[in-house]
Amino acid sequence: MGGDRGPAAVVAGLEKSAAKNSDIGFLLHGPEEVLSPLVEKRGLAGRCEIRNATGIVTMDAKPSHVMRHGKDTSMWSAIDSVRAGEAQAVVSCGNTGALMALSMVRLRKLDGVNRPAIACLWPSRSAQGFNVMLDVGADIRADQDDLLQYALMGASYARNGLGIERPRIGLLNVGTEEHKGRAELKVAHDLIAAAAADGQYSFVGFVEGGDIPSDRVDVIVTDGFTGNVALKTGEGTAVLIRDLLGEAFRHTILSRLAALLAMTSLRRLAKRIDPRRVNGGVFLGLNGTVVKSHGSADETGVSAAVKLAFTLARSGFNERLAARVASAQMHRPEAGEHADADGAVDEGGGDAAERAGQP
Repeated sequence: MGGDRGPAAVVAGLEKSAAKNSDIGFLLHGPEEVLSPLVEKRGLAGRCEIRNATGIVTMDAKPSHVMRHGKDTSMWSAIDSVRAGEAQAVVSCGNTGALMALSMVRLRKLDGVNRPAIACLWPSRSAQGFNVMLDVGADIRADQDDLLQYALMGASYARNGLGIERPRIGLLNVGTEEHKGRAELKVAHDLIAAAAADGQYSFVGFVEGGDIPSDRVDVIVTDGFTGNVALKTGEGTAVLIRDLLGEAFRHTILSRLAALLAMTSLRRLAKRIDPRRVNGGVFLGLNGTVVKSHGSADETGVSAAVKLAFTLARSGFNERLAARVASAQMHRPEAGEHADADGAVDEGGGDAAERAGQP
């Protein structure tokens, strides 16, 4: 209910998903009097069960307020359906900070996970067409042990979500030389390398920003601050290039003619870089699969997020991720070395304490 386009876009996305995959069923959370007409209009009555929830988490709502007063909201209801085992995954277009806070409180972190991470898909030259990057905004801080966990979780995501048997992991840095970067990056480099055999991934070492869309790696590991800045920069650059191309092809009669001649190629390019096709950041490290759709997603974007959630649920991703994290405990320091390990700051900013606190 909290997305920029409202429930109409969400239900339209469900219709698109239902038409493509007969194995998907939906629990739709929100005010029944609003959702019922939309579901009937789209012919989803047989595939979609409505769970009445009158409250709505707005985009400007503070996570601490939602945790204390949000039990009647559609977001809380959706997360609880996964907690109760009624659904295998949550998809939400709503407030990122509130979604992360409620997910941490209601689903809890996997045993051994210090900080959950948000993983996104990034268009790339790789065979699968996309690379995984994490963290992109769950927490602005990450020490060497957190980065190791991100590598393990990212490898599991790439294996189960993209079908990459042995993912290649890169650690984002200001250069590829081993002597460069902050102290925790150098330690993380060695930890990730040491865990490669047990983690069933290949570690390529440090990578730079230019490697994010390359075919050199499959998973890029970084802290949430750096990852979120890179993500937003990439999105902004893509929009700029699209607008500049449009202006160039509209500039003269000849350029308009050239655009007509190149229409097929331009459509192929537009589809290739369309962010709606890779809509959905996955919250990794929780006892349940949570997919955060972009707040402004249309029906195509919502359908893509649902497809991602379905793919991960069908693969048993969360169970495999839990096993992978548990197997890596030998590579981590003794528990208790990180007094503030529960803090989380979402991409919109906020107070770490209110994300870790109880409602």
